[in-house]
Amino acid sequence: MPDPTRIDARGPRFAASLTAVLLLVATALSLLGISTRRGAFGWFAYQPLADATFRPEAWAVQQASLLGRAADPGFLLVLVVALLFVWGVAWPRTAPWGVLYRRLVQPRLAPPTEFEDPRPPRFAQGVGLFVTAAGLLLHLAGVPWALPIAAAMAFVAAFLNAVFGLCLGCQLYLVLQRAGLIGRRGPAAA
Repeated sequence: MPDPTRIDARGPRFAASLTAVLLLVATALSLLGISTRRGAFGWFAYQPLADATFRPEAWAVQQASLLGRAADPGFLLVLVVALLFVWGVAWPRTAPWGVLYRRLVQPRLAPPTEFEDPRPPRFAQGVGLFVTAAGLLLHLAGVPWALPIAAAMAFVAAFLNAVFGLCLGCQLYLVLQRAGLIGRRGPAAA
């Protein structure tokens, strides 16, 4: 009988693979969107001043309305990824990638030989949520490049986990656990 306190180590890597694909597309969309564009005419649009000097136009993300920022395709896809991170943190047993893995992928694989504590991958989902949420909020505030940078950072972490099995959020969890900041239970009451 499987131990309910351990999970198949292949499950988080599968989830990271799908998340990495979404984040790669989100990064590309956000690089092509209003977050990285200057003014209405692209990167090198300059507006002459009366004294014949030039100043760059404002970033398109700063000129856009809040609704315009929220309607950016890169923003919408990063928002979907952030909501998937929320789902993975709050309700990990029903998170879509985990359910997909358990129902469709795991039955076709050999029985798992490697199990892990579910707390580090769940913490990693929280780190991904923090990074993407920061990018979303800064984008809504009109900060240029915030969205593609956040999406790219989350993509790199998901890619490393999917391809190499290196979970940066899990490593951060272990560092914080060793420091006694999270994950340790106090002594039992007598």
